[in-house]
Amino acid sequence: MPNSLSPQEIAHLQSRSGIRARLLVWIVAKDRETGALTPAGFWNGDDDQVIEVAGQPRLYHGAGGLLGMDDIVMEPGLQVRRLGIWLATSAPEVINAVMAFDIRLAPIEVHRILTDPLSHQIIAPPRRRWKGWVDGAPRVQPAKGLSNGRITIAAASASMALTKGLTDKYSDSAMSMRGGDGLFRYADVSGKVSIYWGEAKFAAPAPAPVQPPTTGTGGGDR
Repeated sequence: MPNSLSPQEIAHLQSRSGIRARLLVWIVAKDRETGALTPAGFWNGDDDQVIEVAGQPRLYHGAGGLLGMDDIVMEPGLQVRRLGIWLATSAPEVINAVMAFDIRLAPIEVHRILTDPLSHQIIAPPRRRWKGWVDGAPRVQPAKGLSNGRITIAAASASMALTKGLTDKYSDSAMSMRGGDGLFRYADVSGKVSIYWGEAKFAAPAPAPVQPPTTGTGGGDR
């Protein structure tokens, strides 16, 4: 992801008219009942606004829904990085997105835009600063007498996908492809076959045959 400024941003900076950076958060949650994917956007602007990102219009809710986030660290490597994003529970859009929908492992993106502090116009297209998944969303209850709480979304970077294990690594067919490994050759019947270690299998003795009663021909005792 390039870090160089766009020509529009350079021209605005050279004009020395000031800038105001805004942050955009985009979450694709899942409907708990239907499973349909439903996006939700938040930004630290004053009002709701439709902003075009990668050629697609997105609605971002403003007016205090996005309180802030941790500093984003840009560094190379495959290490899974974490980012805390703070949303206000006083915003109904936040409650609807976080409580009514399932955001566990939901895709999340963070973009940054530069705006003119006087006209509030966007200077250049949004630049992506984070991409990953939601890894948790603990809710902070407001103190007694206060109505505002906070939901902290724990976002994990896209490198988290590299930590997912393979689904077939414990099958005999998968292991045999790795140099003919036969460790799981009998895994499918493990626990189903009786095995006797150090002793002979016990076998009950066969019952003695039953002899039919004999019938005498002489008379009885006198």
